Amino acid sequence: MGENNIRVITTNRKARHEYHIIDTIEAGIALKGCEVKSIREGRVNLQDAYARFRKGELWVIGMHISPYKQAAFESPDPLRDRKLLLHKRELKRLQRYVEEKGITLVPLKVYLKKHLVKIELGVAKGKKQYDKRAAIAEREQKREMERLRKRNF
Repeated sequence: MGENNIRVITTNRKARHEYHIIDTIEAGIALKGCEVKSIREGRVNLQDAYARFRKGELWVIGMHISPYKQAAFESPDPLRDRKLLLHKRELKRLQRYVEEKGITLVPLKVYLKKHLVKIELGVAKGKKQYDKRAAIAEREQKREMERLRKRNF
């Protein structure tokens, strides 16, 4: 464990490609014991996950946590909706963001902070196809420049 006792379990790399991240926020997740153990093993997937408001509460939908193999009894559904734990003022701020057209909440990473499981949410606006192409072209150009620099030295 490094600085501040943070250990990143998984990241959603697809989210940074698909969206412009405007803001980020840290939230806790309401989990069952066997889900926490499974997350500690790194058996969590954020690929198609997103967050939504329901009755004033924030829920993460589509986050897959594989069942814990050594669970003594039945495990919860791996794709069940999980409540996110935030302060009321943070929820209100996020609610204002989401009310804007084209803004969504996307999980960016799941990590352990000391002994607690946390999720980093990104306030995101979807990229257009040409934005994605420009990002890919820029990345390729940087790689080529680095390759040439290494060859010359």
